[in-house]
Amino acid sequence: MEYRKLGHTDVAVSVIALGTMTWGEQNTEAEAHSQMDLALERGVNLFDAAEMYPVPPRPETQGLTERYIGSWLAKGGRRDKIVLASKIVGPASDPKRPGHIRDGKVHFNRQHLTQALHDSLERLQTDYLDLYQLHWPDRNANTFGVLGYPWQDDAPGSTPIRETLAILKEFVDAGKIRHIGVSNETPWGLAQFLRAADELDLPRVVSIQNPYSLLNRLYEVGLAEFSHREGVGLLAYSPLAFGVLSGKYLNGAKPAGARLTLFERFTRYSSPQAGAAAAAYAALAQKHGLSPARLALAWVNSRPFVTSNIIGATSLAQLEENLSSVDVALPDALLQELEAIHAGMPNPCC
Repeated sequence: MEYRKLGHTDVAVSVIALGTMTWGEQNTEAEAHSQMDLALERGVNLFDAAEMYPVPPRPETQGLTERYIGSWLAKGGRRDKIVLASKIVGPASDPKRPGHIRDGKVHFNRQHLTQALHDSLERLQTDYLDLYQLHWPDRNANTFGVLGYPWQDDAPGSTPIRETLAILKEFVDAGKIRHIGVSNETPWGLAQFLRAADELDLPRVVSIQNPYSLLNRLYEVGLAEFSHREGVGLLAYSPLAFGVLSGKYLNGAKPAGARLTLFERFTRYSSPQAGAAAAAYAALAQKHGLSPARLALAWVNSRPFVTSNIIGATSLAQLEENLSSVDVALPDALLQELEAIHAGMPNPCC
């Protein structure tokens, strides 16, 4: 396993991170424990959760993912072996975002941040988080595949970035969190966090968790330079585009138990354009003797601005295949062929 520094910190995280959003929905507690055991055995030390998980978010299952991690930690006593990350939800301005958590009291102010962190720590059965992330902005912004910026005022109660960062500093000072990250953030938002940190002597954001894959490379346009110049590395989520880049949905296939088969709400990766691009990448993988998943993940692993590649799996076989991507080195000729496909079918799932 390869390890990379988390921002400008001394924390080394595995280039593959274990995503957990299926635990409590598509995976049982025992299956979650088995995934954590295998991942740790293979050198993975970054485990990424969220108070909202599992996904799709439902009141009946909310928090189960963190509880499963907590029971694993309580059973195995391996807290010092992992870098544990979680997230607080933002306002539910989109019907697909959860409105049941804290009865919708989810702005990033003192009351809501304090309650959210307390509840996550309790479920996780730990007294600190290595990385605490804001799941999406507490303001109107174009996230989750929305391309057009919404020209409207922020909702009442939205908390200014500087105020949020000052509260998070208190959590750092109290030893409840070690570092701060953002997620589903825009270039403007990240710039404001960094500016506030510099001007007010507040903690700097060390990571940004945004979508990134062969089907969605928008991170390269406005955010990759922040990774280079400011040391805010990408924690890439959906590197297989909800499994589309694994090839299992090719030619209209709907495998039993697969996420896009079970849940119709995930339309971002289901367009004809996405299918055509995925087929082209799968054919290229076959040409080079690779599975589509290993090719897609190895490519994300190779990007210089990626700190860690967050993989998810619902079976140990899938997890094994995803983990094996760290052993794949992509030659220049193959990288050029990937770029040629991208040039012809750019970002069908942005």
